[in-house]
Amino acid sequence: MQFLHTMVRVSELEASLDFYCGALGLLEVSRYDSKTGRFTLIFLAAPDDVGTAASAQSPLIELTYNWDPEEYSGGRNFGHLAFRVADIYQTCEKLADRGVVINRPPRDGHMAFIRSPDNVSIELLQAGPALPAKEPWASMSNVGEW
Repeated sequence: MQFLHTMVRVSELEASLDFYCGALGLLEVSRYDSKTGRFTLIFLAAPDDVGTAASAQSPLIELTYNWDPEEYSGGRNFGHLAFRVADIYQTCEKLADRGVVINRPPRDGHMAFIRSPDNVSIELLQAGPALPAKEPWASMSNVGEW
């Protein structure tokens, strides 16, 4: 397993970049704008991690800016922790066997979400290309929020 990033939703992109980059000194290593999804993702790394962050080897902070105004309450501005796993199906099976609810099953062989006992959302991402669809995951529905 490899820790990938922590996602934080931001309501004012420029003010957030001024804080994280200007004041804190983090560096922007990549940016993705989704016109259809109406959001921007900006990945930041600490200066000492930049050499590896560009190759997605260091933990990053993902700033998520939704273009449509949204008020965040109850911790909704904090999105999730993300981990890359060698086999998403095997990982989810092991978690389920321990009683962990798979909130967003890995139907696509690529991504799943679970929650910690304190309700922190955790994203699991398949290392490399998505695995072929596999039951029982392919036909499972989402459970709760993720």
